[in-house]
Amino acid sequence: MEQILKYFPKLSENQKAQFEALYDLYVDWNSKINVISRKDIENLYEHHVLHSLAIAEIIHFQPGSTVLDVGTGGGFPGIPLAILFPDTSFVLIDSIGKKIKVGTEVSMAIGLKNITLKHLRVQDEKGKFDFVVSRAVMPLGDLVQLVKKNISKEQRNALPNGIICLKGGELQHEMQPYKNIAELFDVNTFFKEEFFNTKKAVYVPL
Repeated sequence: MEQILKYFPKLSENQKAQFEALYDLYVDWNSKINVISRKDIENLYEHHVLHSLAIAEIIHFQPGSTVLDVGTGGGFPGIPLAILFPDTSFVLIDSIGKKIKVGTEVSMAIGLKNITLKHLRVQDEKGKFDFVVSRAVMPLGDLVQLVKKNISKEQRNALPNGIICLKGGELQHEMQPYKNIAELFDVNTFFKEEFFNTKKAVYVPL
């Protein structure tokens, strides 16, 4: 939790309480439905919550924005972002129902009002959104093809609408088709922990 406050010191008391509650909730739910590897659960704040919030270092969502989290698993990056941006509406989808159950239970337990979780494949999501976010769900090209139908034409943020995804490893090949429009960010320029040395974020306007 200290890591969250280190980088996001201006949280309200309610936001602090919501972030603080995540650890016990995920430990409890993870023991019933495995959404985070058992070895990794003690690194929840660094490896999952803070990693999700790298997106907030790229864009500060304006009130009234709409964001789709594709392949959210147990709620990442959607739940941490929904805590940070209470005036933005988030829809979290995953094709695995039990993962959506965990995300739903966690978000209800902390009283998140700006979030909807759906057991759905991305192909079947019909809504329009300002941004699509994801965390290492699929190759960039596949994601672009699947979600370009979901990107709204109406602009309300400093960045043009599009996709922001969190990824690791070598991305030159994936980014090749978008090299003239995409932006690549090294997450270790935002967060100094060693874990982030290999982590990237990719923004593709659509």
